[in-house]
Amino acid sequence: MVEVQHVTKRYGSLTAVDDISFRVERGEILGFLGPNGAGKTTTMRILTGFLPATEGQARIAGFDVFEQPMEAKRRTGYLPETPPLYPEMTVAEYLRFVARINGMPPGDRRTQVGVAMERTKISDMADRYCGKLSKGYRQRVGLAQAILHNPDVLILDEPTAGLDPRQIIETRRLIAELAGDHTVILSTHILPEVSQTCQRVVIINRGRVVAIDTPDNLTARLQGSQTLYLQIDAQGAEALATLEGVDGVASVTCVDEHDGIGGYEIESRQGDDVRRELSRTVVTSGWGLLELRPRQMSLEDIFLQLTTEEAPTEAVHPGMVTPGDEADVTVEDRVDE
Repeated sequence: MVEVQHVTKRYGSLTAVDDISFRVERGEILGFLGPNGAGKTTTMRILTGFLPATEGQARIAGFDVFEQPMEAKRRTGYLPETPPLYPEMTVAEYLRFVARINGMPPGDRRTQVGVAMERTKISDMADRYCGKLSKGYRQRVGLAQAILHNPDVLILDEPTAGLDPRQIIETRRLIAELAGDHTVILSTHILPEVSQTCQRVVIINRGRVVAIDTPDNLTARLQGSQTLYLQIDAQGAEALATLEGVDGVASVTCVDEHDGIGGYEIESRQGDDVRRELSRTVVTSGWGLLELRPRQMSLEDIFLQLTTEEAPTEAVHPGMVTPGDEADVTVEDRVDE
């Protein structure tokens, strides 16, 4: 549904986007992540036809963004970081105007405007001037214009910016409902939003793709060994030494001690599952086992690890990645410092 092949964007000597490639299938929600200045917005503007690429190719629903721009745009809904509202229009007037310029048949416009306002919870603002709206309502009107013509692809740049917690939950629910019939590319700085909404993520840094995968697969690949959290009713040097002696345990760190209870972070050696042996050791030592659970890297941990390392001197480009291929090209190979 969305194909990006070796897209590069240069501004003179500055390379904003550097040979990025990825693919998004119909019905998928893809999270597009990166620090400020990484090239996220530039990529979105290229996909929506606002900017030409210096090199490479992008397709929306099979149409080349550069060679067939009108066909590609008809199949795309776009919410930029700043919603494109006309302050002198009412919300209903603005959405009818958007419906008209999208080529929607006159008989369908009023119905579709009503549906879009209902889905984004702005029906009560129909007669309010856009210039008088709060930031949260401006964001929701921007989302309404993006979904108005029922596009195949939705490209959303910070769709929940400025919304209150209830509105954020409603918007996330709406985005999840749109998946299936629509392909969604979602850019956001709110990392828990990606974990709750997106099936896969693309992380870019300094204009280059550094990871494409599901959050769970990224966690497994980057974390490598298994990390567990263990809580027992024992603490001190004796407990620490006993746990360190369990077969397969690489390291033990005490992270919490109170009222005779100790909390430990235990890292196993690569490929070893130490849960059974840990449980047996705790029981035979006469301690109570209060908690034993895996501790995974959060998406924040993954994001920081991939975007705060030194830039690689040489890298293998992920290329065109499709669902199922991620195991081969997930994280950019890096040269040791």
